[in-house]
Amino acid sequence: MSLGVRISWLEGADRSLPLPSYSTQGSAGVDLQANLAGDARHTGLVIGPSERVCVPLGFRMEIPAGFEAQIRSRSGLALRFGLSVLNSPGTIDSDYRGEVGVLLVNLGNIEQIVSHGDRIAQMVFAKVTTVRFEDAESLSESVRGQGGFGSTGI
Repeated sequence: MSLGVRISWLEGADRSLPLPSYSTQGSAGVDLQANLAGDARHTGLVIGPSERVCVPLGFRMEIPAGFEAQIRSRSGLALRFGLSVLNSPGTIDSDYRGEVGVLLVNLGNIEQIVSHGDRIAQMVFAKVTTVRFEDAESLSESVRGQGGFGSTGI
C-alpha cells in the first residue's frame, strides 16, 4: 500500500536536502534530516547531557485523514550517542499543518552536535482507529484480572 503525503517547504528551509525517504526497500520508516537555519546551519546544534531540543525539519505536511505519523528514534544514534526521541513515538495528527520538528534528548554523558542534514529520526505512518467509549457498571472477567506492573513475571 502506498500513501500520498504532501510536503510544503518552509521559507528559509534548505530545499537541496531530499524529501523524507526510505533507506532500504524493507524500511518501515522514512529518514528525517535536520534542516537547520541561520548560524546553526554551519556550526550545528549542540545538545548537552540531559538537554532537550526541538530540531527543525524545514517542512510542513498534509497527512491524509485516518492516518498519523509516528516519530521514532534511530537505533544507531540511541546506542552510540544516547540521542533519543523524547516522546517516542511522537505523534503527528492528520489535521496538524504546522512546522514538523523532532524532540531530541541527549541521554549520554557528553554533548552531542547535530549537523545540518544529519539523519536524526525516522517517521512511520499508521492507520488510526477511532473509538467510542461506553459507560459500563462492570467489565468482563479475564485471566489476568487487575494484575498490573510486573504481574506476568520477569
